[in-house]
Amino acid sequence: MNTEILTDGIPLNEAKKALILIHGRGASAHDILSVAKHLKVDDFALVAPQAENRTWYPYSFLAPLNENEPSFSKSLEAIHQVVVAIQQNGIEKENIYFLGFSQGACLALEFTARNAAKYGGIVAFTGGLIGDKVYENHYSGNFENTPIFIGTSDPDFHVPVERVNDSETLLTKLGADVTKKIYPNMGHTISKDEVDCANALIFNKK
Repeated sequence: MNTEILTDGIPLNEAKKALILIHGRGASAHDILSVAKHLKVDDFALVAPQAENRTWYPYSFLAPLNENEPSFSKSLEAIHQVVVAIQQNGIEKENIYFLGFSQGACLALEFTARNAAKYGGIVAFTGGLIGDKVYENHYSGNFENTPIFIGTSDPDFHVPVERVNDSETLLTKLGADVTKKIYPNMGHTISKDEVDCANALIFNKK
C-alpha cells in the first residue's frame, strides 16, 4: 500500500524517538501534524500517514468489521508499514509513540492492541477499539506498562463512553497503564486539558 506520509521534527535517521500521528475522518496528515506544536516532542521524528480520500474506513467504527473492509485492513497495514520504516531507522518499539484524533484515535488503539508491546506511549483523543463489539480474541501481546491516555466527551456523537470504558478494560488486561478522562459536554474536539495530560503522562518521560 503506497500511503502518502508527511514528516516533520527531527529527521528519522537522526532521531531516537518517533511519534506517529493519525488524522481523523475528513482531515489530513497536515492537520494532525499541527497538533504537535502543542506537545513536548521537540526531540521526536514526527510521522503522519495520509488516508486515501481522507478516511481510514468508510463507516462508523462501531459498524461490523466486514462492512469497513477492505479499507480497515489496508489502514492497519499502512500503520504497520510506518512502524517498520521507523524501526528500519534504528528506533526501537519502546521509543515509538502513537497519537490520533477521532477515527485516527480508534485506529491507533486498534493497531497497538492487536500488536501489544512496550511502546513509548499512546494518546487517543476521542476514540475506542473498533467493531460492533470488542472482540477480545483479536488482540494479543503485552503492553508492559505502556502509558495510554484516552480523553473523550460525554456525550460524543461519534464515540460512546461505553466503548471507551470497554476499551480501557481490554487495554488494561493487555498490560497497559491507562489513564482515561471523560469531559462533560466537551464536544468533538481536542481540549487544552487533554493536551496537558498527554504532555504530562506520555511525553514528559525522561
